[in-house]
Amino acid sequence: MAQPTITPAPEQAPAPAVRSKSQQNRRNRYVLAPLILLGVNVVLFLVFFVWPGALGLLYSFTDYRGVGKLNFIGLANFQKLFADSTFYAALGRTFVYTVLSVPLVFVCSLGVASLLVSKAVRGRTAAKIIIFLPWLISPIVVGVIWKWLFGQDFGFVNFLITSAGGSAVPWSSNGNLALMVVIFASAWGGTAFNMLLFIAALKNIPEALLEAAELDGANAWQRFRNVTFPGIAPTSFMVILLSTIGSMKEFAMIQALTNGGPGTENTLIVQYIYKTGFEQSKVGYASAASMVLMVVLLAIALIQLRFNRKKA
Repeated sequence: MAQPTITPAPEQAPAPAVRSKSQQNRRNRYVLAPLILLGVNVVLFLVFFVWPGALGLLYSFTDYRGVGKLNFIGLANFQKLFADSTFYAALGRTFVYTVLSVPLVFVCSLGVASLLVSKAVRGRTAAKIIIFLPWLISPIVVGVIWKWLFGQDFGFVNFLITSAGGSAVPWSSNGNLALMVVIFASAWGGTAFNMLLFIAALKNIPEALLEAAELDGANAWQRFRNVTFPGIAPTSFMVILLSTIGSMKEFAMIQALTNGGPGTENTLIVQYIYKTGFEQSKVGYASAASMVLMVVLLAIALIQLRFNRKKA
């Protein structure tokens, strides 16, 4: 009688190993760390941006003077503000400063960055350090340095001019000359950061495009206009946007350099808000001016964003 064939039972797949405690801790760390970092940023944003903004909006509808109770007065601050010629003068001077300062900073930043990425230029590392130093200096110190250079009675520039037999230039008593000094001081202090942005953008342009344009007979200017400049368009937009907002909010450097002078001729909008709120103790009125400035900056940003989308 034949023996029956015994078929071995199929082996069962091994049970999945229990995840070790170290693996669980590592996974928890990957989940918790981003949440903690995000939570810290949210708290900081709420404390230093949302809460002060909400207080400013609240104060703008009151006659608050820094102490005492809040008395709601509705739109009275805004009505008074829009009838104040000093406010319009400060806002207009701010626009003039911005329109003149932003193109200068843009040209200086792009020009310096173009030189520093060129292989024909030597000493680029040392040049980057020297050019970047002004950005590390406090805006107040920048104002003091330029005030020492262009002081009307004690300035180094007037000392050189008078030593050469010339007449002292009224840097401080002439409003237009004072504004010119402020514009050049802002360009000196603000070129470095934008230069770094342009250097990164210029290095990201493919060399093959530039070589192809050169083989087609394009000169240096044509290569820059048709290849380089379109390639750095997103960075250019960002530089213009940030420079515009920064110029509209300029305070410390101008405060140290001219204090809005001569007189109040070069008082910009943030100085106007500071003097109204802190020197005259009209916190509610100054808050209303701050809200108007916020709307103006928001409008400028939206216009630039819309313009950039159309170009894209």
